[in-house]
Formats: sequence, structure tokens, C-alpha cells
Amino acid sequence: MDFFQSHSQKQTFKPHKKRLTQEQLRLLENNFDHDKKLEPERKLQLAQELGLAPRQVAIWYQNKRARWKNQNLELDYQTLQLRLESTLMDKRRLEREVGRLRQELQMAQDVIMGLNQNGPPVCSLSLSTSGEEDGNSNYNSSFPSGDVNCSWGNSDTLKVEELYACLMSEEDHPADLNSNIRFSLSNLPRQG
Repeated sequence: MDFFQSHSQKQTFKPHKKRLTQEQLRLLENNFDHDKKLEPERKLQLAQELGLAPRQVAIWYQNKRARWKNQNLELDYQTLQLRLESTLMDKRRLEREVGRLRQELQMAQDVIMGLNQNGPPVCSLSLSTSGEEDGNSNYNSSFPSGDVNCSWGNSDTLKVEELYACLMSEEDHPADLNSNIRFSLSNLPRQG
């Protein structure tokens, strides 16, 4: 029992920590804001100015630095959370965009499959010097100065390659620079 009695007596004689005054705290905070690391010379100087033991100043700095690091970690965590939320929103937006583009691709593939089953469309080039379509399907190797009308008939859809080929045929036989080029795609389906 002597051990327990002597142990309890030691605890009762332990001096209580002296709380820092507001002025001491203010001075320590200002010094900490200026320099997060406490050099031994500065520790002795602060202890003397504040009337504290150098060990107490060192412990205050150590605790303050630990709290400061935790606050910075919390701020970093919050910043990362905001970035994560923003990135997730972008990801969802991009997923919707990919879905929309996949639907468009599927529709285009369906159109191409339909073209392959129905045969190639007819492409005719009509030339008109009056600026109006004359319905003439004959091809003249030299363009007169006037309007060039390109129309497709006998098909509801047109392959991209064939459209390109028909449009490029105008390059092989260029029209006069003053002429107007009009393309009539009246039989093509419209997309919304």
C-alpha cells in the first residue's frame, strides 16, 4: 500500500500548468505567423520576453505547428473534394456526350446498312446558264458561266463517299469564278 499512497501523493504535489495570458498568446501567434520553425536562440529570447520557461515555449510551438499542419491537411482535403466533385461532373457530362454520339453513330450505321441493301443512289449533275434548274441530266464537260446545280434522285439517302465524289467532280471541271453553285438535296432525309 505504500506504493499507492506515495504515487497519489506525487500527483497531488504536481504543480498545475500556468495558463498563458492573452498578451503572451498574441506574441507567440505573431512569432509563429512570421516563422513556423523555432530556432534555439529565438526560443530563449521569447521565453525571456514572455517570462516563461524555454521548454514551455518549445512545447507551445510544437503543438501550434501540429494544429497548423492539421488545418492545412483539412484545407487540402476540402480542395481535393471540390476537384473530385468537379471531375465527376465532367465525367458524367462526357458519358452523356459519348452516349449521344454512340446513338448518332448507330443511326449513321443504320443508314449505311440501308443504302447497302437498296443499292447506290443516282447522282446527276444539271447545268443551267439561266440560274434555274432545267432538269437536264446530261453532263457537259465544259461548264458555261452560270449556275451549277447538283441533285440526287431515285434514292432517299446518299452515301457520304458518293456525295463526296459528286461534289469533287465539280473540281475536275471548274466553273467560272463568277458562277454560283447550288446543291439540291431534296430527296435526302432531314435530321433533327
